Amino acid sequence: MRTRTRVGILAIQGDIQAHRRSVERLGCEAVPVLRARELQSLDALILPGGESTTIAKGLDRLELYQPLREAAQGGLPILGTCAGAILLGRQVEVDRHPVESLGLLDVVSVRNAYGTQVDSFAAEVDPGAAPGLEGLRCVFIRAPRLRDAGSEVEVLARVDGSPVLVRQGRLLAATFHPELTEDLRVHALLLRGNGRDVGCAEGFC
Repeated sequence: MRTRTRVGILAIQGDIQAHRRSVERLGCEAVPVLRARELQSLDALILPGGESTTIAKGLDRLELYQPLREAAQGGLPILGTCAGAILLGRQVEVDRHPVESLGLLDVVSVRNAYGTQVDSFAAEVDPGAAPGLEGLRCVFIRAPRLRDAGSEVEVLARVDGSPVLVRQGRLLAATFHPELTEDLRVHALLLRGNGRDVGCAEGFC
């Protein structure tokens, strides 16, 4: 009987290896995902940051849009980071290159809202973050903003007043890159969405 938690990482494009390291530090098995059938044996899934247009084209080419929607509707915990957060939203606001979203998270995603690559920065979350997330450091790279959140969307953390980490049911969206720091708290939140106790992995507790 399988006992190790299996966390899928959408492997079309993006910072896949950094997410893999975070997942493995929490004692889980990291599984690259490129086919619909690979979703069936997962305990959780990560949609990584990267280039949202490229990832969206890959989702279309691999016919993954509907399987991902069905997996989420079936209760699979999903974390979207940066581009992954963009794709989770009900709508993507862009000035060019329209992107089809998954329509799972009741927010509007605004691409590149903080500027270009040279405008990347890191900042701690504002005071008042959800318990356990105090002092979380966030790395923003061509980051989106999330706006017009629906009533079921819970804001877990803000930076300069803007939501940067939100939750709706078993869906999590981070506009930053948690995999680029040593802090495992965001990945741990994903696993707790499936009832997994990950609090003591590699000194995390």
